[in-house]
Amino acid sequence: MSLEVMSLILLGGLVFLLAFGIEIASAMGIMAGLGLLLFVHQPLDYFARCAFEMMNSFTFTAIPLFVFMGAIYANTGTMGPLFRGAEKIFGNLPGSLASSVIVANAIFGAISGSSLAATATFGKICFPEMEKAGYNPRLSLGAIAISGTLSVLIPPSLIMIVYGGWEDVSVARLFAGGIIPGLILTILFMITVTILVIRNPSLAPTTSKTTLREKLKAILDLLPFLGIIALVLGTIFGGIMTPTEAASLGALLSIVFALIYRQMSIQALKDSMWTAVTITSMIAFVLFTARMLGQVFQYIGLTEAFSQFMIGLPVGKYALFAIICLMYLVLGCFFDALSMLVLTLPFVAPIIKNLGFDFIWFGVTYVVLAEIGLVTPPFGLNLFVLKGVLPQYEITTIFRGTLPFLIPTAILVVLLVIFPDLVLWLPRVLYAR
Repeated sequence: MSLEVMSLILLGGLVFLLAFGIEIASAMGIMAGLGLLLFVHQPLDYFARCAFEMMNSFTFTAIPLFVFMGAIYANTGTMGPLFRGAEKIFGNLPGSLASSVIVANAIFGAISGSSLAATATFGKICFPEMEKAGYNPRLSLGAIAISGTLSVLIPPSLIMIVYGGWEDVSVARLFAGGIIPGLILTILFMITVTILVIRNPSLAPTTSKTTLREKLKAILDLLPFLGIIALVLGTIFGGIMTPTEAASLGALLSIVFALIYRQMSIQALKDSMWTAVTITSMIAFVLFTARMLGQVFQYIGLTEAFSQFMIGLPVGKYALFAIICLMYLVLGCFFDALSMLVLTLPFVAPIIKNLGFDFIWFGVTYVVLAEIGLVTPPFGLNLFVLKGVLPQYEITTIFRGTLPFLIPTAILVVLLVIFPDLVLWLPRVLYAR
């Protein structure tokens, strides 16, 4: 059977299953099983061996720990002081509450790594406050949805952990590479809010001035969160702990933090543990079925043929990378960031290697591209999460609120291509030895 026919059966079958509403992991598993039987001629017990080999990874152990860490903060309500502290510090800016949401999400991203948890948490905490203050719902919804994406860029990031384990790239270097782009994007989002409110003052009420004493008190409110970030990331970058060991430290600190604030309960602990189990199980299912399908693609020669075709196009390396970016922007409308990553890496990684791009740089750039997919319909996950928290608003309303924020995200992608040291400088400094 020719490569074209086998590829058509596998890819066409995958699209067919997805079109009928089959979950991405199940669809990949079904097509991988058919590929094993029809084209690779291997027994289906290969699934069990692949699942064990995939999950028997010290790197991936960090995933449930970071998820648990974020879930503790979300379920115990300890994020309130974070938002209120950011509000006092940036209270003099136009649209200060929207900027405060963005900064609070950036800090939460540095102690969580879950975009969905960030969006749900701040949707519950911040939107009522913004609505009460008289903010335009579209600006409020857009700021909450887009700032939730910072959690996948600012370390620790679950997507970076998966990418590092999948491509055998240092997760610590990926974390370091995401810090400067994450800070830049946070600032760009805040600038976007300021410009929007200056151009249309009806979007937000006039800000109230905060005194220096109030700002200093707000900084004190933020210090515990910043201390946890410093401990978790500092132990990673200092070589004291691996990302998995630092995740264990962060999970313990989240419990201690909730106890100190008297927000911990048995129910919150149980809910957080269940969240960690369910999300990790979902990720594990996606990972090993994608690995199986990728191996089938590799066996029949599809990945090599695709790579040779792309490299053979009569365009330059940056034009080819622009095509890859466009592909991810389109796929991001239909796939979540994790599924899109593991489904495309077998095809894209050889191209990135042949073009001479750094895998640390590409991993961070991919995360920025995936952020756009989190807020673009029809399957932008952050849109659905916020819709679930605030059912009175339609998906289209939430999406229109995020549209202005897609411009700074696209600007960041361009900056990363022009100045790759925005990603590579910090890992080079930290790991120069």
